[in-house]
Amino acid sequence: MGPRGGRGLYVGRRAAALLAALLLALLAALLALAALYGRCRQEAPKPPTPSPAAPGFAAPPGPAAVDGSGRRLPRQLLPLHYDLELWPRVRPGQAGPFTFSGQVNITVRCRQDTDTVVLHSSGLRSRRADVRGPLPGTGTAVEVAELRQEVAGELAVLELRGRLRAGHRYVLQLGFEGRLEEDLDGLFLTRYTDQGRSSMLIASQLEPTYARTVYPCFDEPAMKATFNIRIVHDPSYVALSNMPAIDVSEMADENGSLWTVTTFNTSLKMSTYLTAFVVCDFDYVTRTERGNEIRIWARKEAVRNGYVDYALNITGQIFSFLEDLLNVSYPLPKTDLVALPEFGAGAMENWGLITFQESSLMYLPSDKFTSRKAMIALIVSHELGHQWFGNLVTMNWWNDLWLNEGLTSYFEYLGATFVEPKLSLDKVFYDHVVQPVLREDNEIGVRSLSESEDKIKESFALMSLFDSITYNKGASITWMLSCFISEKLFIRALTLYLEEFSFSNANQDDLWTHIQMVVDAQDDVQLPASVKQIMDSWTCQNGFPVLTLNLTTGTISQEQFLNKKNENSTDSYNNTWIIPISWTRNGSSQPLLWLDKSSKVFPEMQVSESEYDWILLNVNLSGYYRVNYDQLNLKRLARLLENDPKAIPAVSRIQLIDDVFALTQFGYIEIETALELTKYLAKEDELFIWNVVLSSLVPKNLESTLKNYELYPLLKKYLLKRMLPIYHYYAGFIHQNVDALEDDYFAQLYLEKLFGTACWLGLQDCLNLSSELYAKWMDNPDYKIPFFIRRTVCCYGVAVGSDKEWNFAWEMYNHSDTTKEDKDILLSAMSCARESWLLYRYLQYGLSNTLFSSNCTPNVILYVATKDIGHHIAWEFVTENWPLLSERYGKELLHEVLKVMGRFVNTDVQIQELQVFYNATLEEDERVTTTLLLEFTKVENMGRRELFIKAANWLQKNVDD
Repeated sequence: MGPRGGRGLYVGRRAAALLAALLLALLAALLALAALYGRCRQEAPKPPTPSPAAPGFAAPPGPAAVDGSGRRLPRQLLPLHYDLELWPRVRPGQAGPFTFSGQVNITVRCRQDTDTVVLHSSGLRSRRADVRGPLPGTGTAVEVAELRQEVAGELAVLELRGRLRAGHRYVLQLGFEGRLEEDLDGLFLTRYTDQGRSSMLIASQLEPTYARTVYPCFDEPAMKATFNIRIVHDPSYVALSNMPAIDVSEMADENGSLWTVTTFNTSLKMSTYLTAFVVCDFDYVTRTERGNEIRIWARKEAVRNGYVDYALNITGQIFSFLEDLLNVSYPLPKTDLVALPEFGAGAMENWGLITFQESSLMYLPSDKFTSRKAMIALIVSHELGHQWFGNLVTMNWWNDLWLNEGLTSYFEYLGATFVEPKLSLDKVFYDHVVQPVLREDNEIGVRSLSESEDKIKESFALMSLFDSITYNKGASITWMLSCFISEKLFIRALTLYLEEFSFSNANQDDLWTHIQMVVDAQDDVQLPASVKQIMDSWTCQNGFPVLTLNLTTGTISQEQFLNKKNENSTDSYNNTWIIPISWTRNGSSQPLLWLDKSSKVFPEMQVSESEYDWILLNVNLSGYYRVNYDQLNLKRLARLLENDPKAIPAVSRIQLIDDVFALTQFGYIEIETALELTKYLAKEDELFIWNVVLSSLVPKNLESTLKNYELYPLLKKYLLKRMLPIYHYYAGFIHQNVDALEDDYFAQLYLEKLFGTACWLGLQDCLNLSSELYAKWMDNPDYKIPFFIRRTVCCYGVAVGSDKEWNFAWEMYNHSDTTKEDKDILLSAMSCARESWLLYRYLQYGLSNTLFSSNCTPNVILYVATKDIGHHIAWEFVTENWPLLSERYGKELLHEVLKVMGRFVNTDVQIQELQVFYNATLEEDERVTTTLLLEFTKVENMGRRELFIKAANWLQKNVDD
């Protein structure tokens, strides 16, 4: 499946003491949980304990939400084959409510004598249930004494009067009905407009545990079977499923009305969550690649306008690339990719019928810029990678979901850079994958990559596993593994793994075993421990290490990267990793080293007294860790960057910069040390590196706060002096030939941050450019401001303008042709006004039932609250209009506003002022929580102020260097 800010509150000293006690208690609990999570136990699953339920064939009281509880089915019966008919009762133009009905006949093998059948069913009403067997032959009926639905366990339980005998096959025959909702899960209906006409379609999303809401089944990834699927639908629609259609016929319902019946070929052996169904009135474009018929389906006007041509062009190329790389053929005769106008998952890899949110698949031929193509290429490549990792070989259970998503997230970048070779693989991978997860995988209580099955069953909702740890950490440790054993050996091992477990299931130990086999068969790569020992240290422990290097002694030590500012954060952690250390000395690559204990001396890393003798670890992001250099090496690296930044490769420069700011944030080094490494920036021409620097020094959520400190004018002078070269380089393209940036991927992603910061720092050229481009748009509403600086231009076009510019933004916001994305940009831009009366009027507009849709008003308030002059105005507006706002939006709005206001809380007086309002509006329990959070935020802000003072003192001494 395709992958899914802080504020504040407060109180006085006694409450602060209470807060500290509460935080310590919470921390202790989280630490205990985290310690438990850091173990990879593989225990046998226990069958669910049946709960009492009313006898008979009654339906549950409405659809049960899929809770993802992870409870396992007993193993007396294993499914072999499903004959499934689905009949969505939908006609074009029909008003609803909508239902579907169906019949499923499941052939099972009995492994142990039993008089009970247990399978999954959720929100379905059973029409009848029969059991026949043993097979072969017609099979005699085994009488069903009772069918009951266990709503909490999402189970259907059939109590039998006879026994099913081990070693024999039987058929379970179940009729069912369900509601067809518009909630984007299970089997769902969605409405859209095509060629000016309102239409409906039906589609499915069954991962992880929604198959049971569509048909009774054994809804576990390891309980694979083959499927014969038949869909009954209105004749004006086409039906799609995993396999090609082999027959289209007609049938009449009880009223004599005709329906079309589309029958599909028998599927390959697969998990229930990969079954898929689409009933639509779409068109398609098609191409055949190596016998694989590829069709891209979408709204008719989108197909006619060529919006899916790019997806068609790259799909076959990526399929061929992956087949050649893995040396394993794609086993299906066709692949449909469907662009759904509404789809909650982003994309879903169903075997042979891949579904996408349409924005993830459509590319306007008039759009010349790489970033849009790259996004589509990455998503398509991810879903195609799943055809091998997830579909052909599936994880045994959800605790090893990373074998699906982590491996696929690694290959998505190989596939995308194959079809878009102008993308730099290592730069994009670090920027999109490694850096984001390093910033998440350092908090107390973050789970490990691979958990024990019991943890997943008892502690997690399955949907929570579809997170950055699974996708990005899984991809990062895969990248690391590929680096230290070599890509050649890694791919060879994956080929063996795929061949061994095709149409079956595996766990991570199976992967380690096949990699070990390949490593043992050669002599070039020698490891300090078994593959399992090395890799379990990364997948079965939460977090990641930071390496501290002492160049005087050559000592490298490791510890878990945690916040040292929290005195209790490291008390319960004693994790050790087996760490591959790639390194260079003075720019020359050195043999790979391994750190397999908490500390180790490497004599080859002792440096001489020469300032030109330097060490760089973790070359080209080959390891999943941070590096904390001693002052001697940092000083030499800083000097090297000032003299010749290109002596350090770009991806290693961004690692170095990202590491020092993260080490500062978590208390390993002082801010002054990190700032020393920014002196060279006038020579830095890589935008993705500038983005890390500016995001660290000028985080978006602190822009308005920073202006209240003496740090701001010093930061302005220091940064602008270094930003001007790269700013003027890109401003030249904006002025003269913006199309020349069509292949500059990082410009399209990060020019917004560069230009936004330049304008925020008051660079006149940036303000003038924003006014100029905004004026061109006002003169000609068809003019397109370059999309990658549109937010900045609109904000500062309004900010330096008058009510004329604001009114134009308002007019364009209400224009019928304005896209949803542009509406959000304008919603934010109108809060950039510098005149208080415009902000007051804007907030008043938010109260209107006719000027705004109701869901926009909270955004308007929050946008205003985050601006320089807006937070006081927004707070006054909220307090004055709280009865109305509370009635419309509830307490959630207040909580969001308080998070923003918390950034400005520094004194007890400010706390007391806000406390008056809370006492009048909140319930007592809410007051206590809010007060504690505000006090915590105040303490956090005081710490931030100390940091600002240190940074200001350093800048004072270095601003003119």
